[in-house]
Amino acid sequence: MPLSDEQVAEEAKRLHDAEQSNLQVEQSTILYPDMTVDDAYRVQSSWHSIRTERGERTVGHKIGLTSRAMQAAMNIDTPDSGFITEKMVFDAGAEITAANFTDPKIEVELAFVLGQDISEPDPTINDVLAATEYVTPALELIAARSYRRHPETGRTRTVIDTIADNAANAGIITGGKKVAPGDVDLRWISAMLYRNGVVEETGVAAGVLDHPAKGIVWLARRYAAQGRQLSAGQTILAGSFTRPVDVRPGDVFEADYNDLGRFAVAFV
Repeated sequence: MPLSDEQVAEEAKRLHDAEQSNLQVEQSTILYPDMTVDDAYRVQSSWHSIRTERGERTVGHKIGLTSRAMQAAMNIDTPDSGFITEKMVFDAGAEITAANFTDPKIEVELAFVLGQDISEPDPTINDVLAATEYVTPALELIAARSYRRHPETGRTRTVIDTIADNAANAGIITGGKKVAPGDVDLRWISAMLYRNGVVEETGVAAGVLDHPAKGIVWLARRYAAQGRQLSAGQTILAGSFTRPVDVRPGDVFEADYNDLGRFAVAFV
């Protein structure tokens, strides 16, 4: 049986409180072993409602689990998605308090900023590119409000736990150059991620489903089936093309996107 509306609301509040207190909690699937992906998205939606009712404005969406390695690790064959509100947006060069996030990590991505709605029921990559005003380098700050690995049992969380936890999204940092999607070969955009002057990860954007716009196609189609759409002005994180790198107080990260520029963010 699906979770009741009351259970969904309770679980959303539990994750919200975990974020507010910076204290991780039990994985959702420990409390609800029969929880489904649909239940997880209902919990995420309820959490989104908590935040918007408190005055936060939705500015976009994130797409995750876009690499074959991550999908295999989570035993799924599709991406997942979460929401981004204005309080989750940080400027390049910002100083961010690491202790405000539970088990934080950084990933390397591209962000698509839409100039038009994507309202087609079955959009293609070309539709996504036509609707995109510009693409820009981005880092995603991820966090885990429920344990990635339970400290007592060692149990790892499932994709259901991750989806309920807003697909692990905690923030976005953008920087570098803004480019029209037709001006560059998006598949071949590459980046190096430095932590404290040492290269920790490198990657190329084709690692995201062979084209970074494919995840946005997936999300737009899923939303269309729900009577929703991706809207002009929204920022869509297309998915990471590196492994996540741990964040520690005192770390300075610099992302080098070659011709698309460099930018940094510090954690205190």
